[in-house]
Parts: sequence; C-alpha cells; structure tokens
Amino acid sequence: MNITSFTKHLDFNEGKIITKVLLETSFSKEIRILLKQGQVMKEHKAPFPIIVHLIQGEIDFGVQGGVHGLKQGDILTLDSNIPHDLTAKEDSIVRLTLSKLDTAERVENVVTNS
Repeated sequence: MNITSFTKHLDFNEGKIITKVLLETSFSKEIRILLKQGQVMKEHKAPFPIIVHLIQGEIDFGVQGGVHGLKQGDILTLDSNIPHDLTAKEDSIVRLTLSKLDTAERVENVVTNS
C-alpha cells in the first residue's frame, strides 16, 4: 500500500510547469502537474489513453478544435493519439493518470517544449 497527497508540498514555479510522479502501480502512473495561472502545455498526444483530473484550480482543455473549461473536481478520459493542450486559468493542480506502458519522461518533454 502507498499513501501520498496531491495537495501537500506544492511548489508552483513562475518559470516552468512542475511535474512529479506521485505513485506508480502495476497498471498506472499517477503524475501531479502544477500550473501557475497563464502557463500552457502546448498541443501534444499521448500514445495510450489517459485520465485528467483537476484537483484544484481552473484550466481550459483544448481538444479537436474545441475548448472545455474544467473546474476543480472535473475529470475526463482521452483516447490515445488525440491532440490536446492545457491552459491554466488560475493556479491549478492536475492529476494525470498514465498507462504503465507510458513514460513520465514523455510528459516532462511536453512541459519542456511548451
């Protein structure tokens, strides 16, 4: 058993989006993404389906030409290879669930290139 928190030890950064793997299980990786208001993750795709859960804040989630306003507590699923982007409308904590077959390094590369 592992216990962790998505809302403790927050280190928002004005200069860059912060990602951290908080849990890794036999079937998934749970990643915390901290976005300051105005920060953007540019359009990208995931090679496997993902789950995005907004723990705190507000983001615009762009997908297939549309923008979906997500508020605290909202959760969505997205199939593999669907282009999407995120824009923080306020300081936000995002929980990203990845397939065990996906890598945290891929997410970090998206952040670095945003």
